[in-house]
Amino acid sequence: MALSVFDLFSIGIGPSSSHTVGPMRAALMFVQLLDGEGLLERVRQVHVELYGSLGATGHGHGSDKAVLLGLAGNAPETIDPRGCEGDLRQIRQDKRIRLLGRHEIGFDEDVDLVMHRTQALPAHSNGMTCSAVVDGLDEPVERTYYSVGGGFVVTEDGSGVRRIVEDTTPVPHAFRTGDELLAICEETGLSIAQVMLENELCWRSREEVVQGLLGIWRVMQECVDNGVSTEGILPGGLRVRRRAPELAVRLAIEDGQADPLRGLDWITLYALAVNEENAAGGRVVTAPTNGAAGIIPAVLHYYTRFVPGATELGVVRFLLTAAAVGVIIKETASISGAEVGCQGEVGSACAMAAAGMAAVLGGTPRQVENAAEIGMEHNLGLTCDPVGGLVQIPCIERNAVAAVKAVTAARTAIHGDGRHIVSLDKVVKTMRETGADMKVKYKETARGGLAVNVIEC
Repeated sequence: MALSVFDLFSIGIGPSSSHTVGPMRAALMFVQLLDGEGLLERVRQVHVELYGSLGATGHGHGSDKAVLLGLAGNAPETIDPRGCEGDLRQIRQDKRIRLLGRHEIGFDEDVDLVMHRTQALPAHSNGMTCSAVVDGLDEPVERTYYSVGGGFVVTEDGSGVRRIVEDTTPVPHAFRTGDELLAICEETGLSIAQVMLENELCWRSREEVVQGLLGIWRVMQECVDNGVSTEGILPGGLRVRRRAPELAVRLAIEDGQADPLRGLDWITLYALAVNEENAAGGRVVTAPTNGAAGIIPAVLHYYTRFVPGATELGVVRFLLTAAAVGVIIKETASISGAEVGCQGEVGSACAMAAAGMAAVLGGTPRQVENAAEIGMEHNLGLTCDPVGGLVQIPCIERNAVAAVKAVTAARTAIHGDGRHIVSLDKVVKTMRETGADMKVKYKETARGGLAVNVIEC
């Protein structure tokens, strides 16, 4: 399957791409399926069940809200994250829902939306089933969906698991591994960003690619702006205080002082701002997931603020390069915390950001690949253990630390000649194998690690 840069970077809402964006998309797909088959107006009842990690931490991640909003016809790309709370209150108060915003049925969340905390479906730990009782049909219409990370959704039918939309578009430079990508660069003389761009031209024009990526960048900037200007306490029982606004004021006062490490503080600020917005359910860019959404924006902000000669085309080059690394990880391992732990989310984002940064610093393809490898290697074994099932502790600070690590990885690679012992492919393979060996309790279930060793407030 061909993956686009816009598969890796998509606009959604917090706090989780796998637990919020994916379930919303799946619920919307289900009611669209009913509508497409001419059944929507005859639906009498809808029942949804969440399994595995979705069931275990769904409340903390807003999966219940996402399902209701998806059934009501909302998409994560276009929904107003601030304005949907009123719709949710109405659904819960009336115990009625308008499917696709048109067909109203009774819906009692306590009965019709079930979260199984300890049961899992076979294909993936983020599983959900949707069923509808339809007048005139002897059996309910039922579909099983899996939210496999980054907002990607697959479904299951009689023939097994398959992608919802199988994109078989032939691209001029197909690659799945780092070695294949480097070979293409050496054969063609293209940079990694140019390889990715030529593939993108199979779907859209050059102008559409550039403007689309600059649009992604604008959403990242808006997210940071919202994060640094919104004070208060994050939702959930932990009562985590937003720190980005206070830090932004402090850094503005100190700006211009002779502190050689002040750039690191700004990286931290940018990452905190994004992840606090994500934790509050705000609009973010999955990069490649919501749980790791602050890393790439933080490093990009660092590039535009602190790297001389930074340009919008540099931003485009950064994102294309980062996406190429994301394709490799997505195709050969996983970006799902529920599948391989946080090494698959924060580790992937760190590798992608490191590659993008190395590219805009003038790195060769081998230096870029080295930067990605360093970024991933030093996140191996990272568990996904959100306290209270909320994407707050340790997730927010973890993004800030990984963003700094990405810049360090890029600079380390740039100071070398691209030759290194551990390849990106080897470290991604190690990440996949480590995730397979990792106990389930460390994979976004809130049943291990900090999630059980930190007492909720």
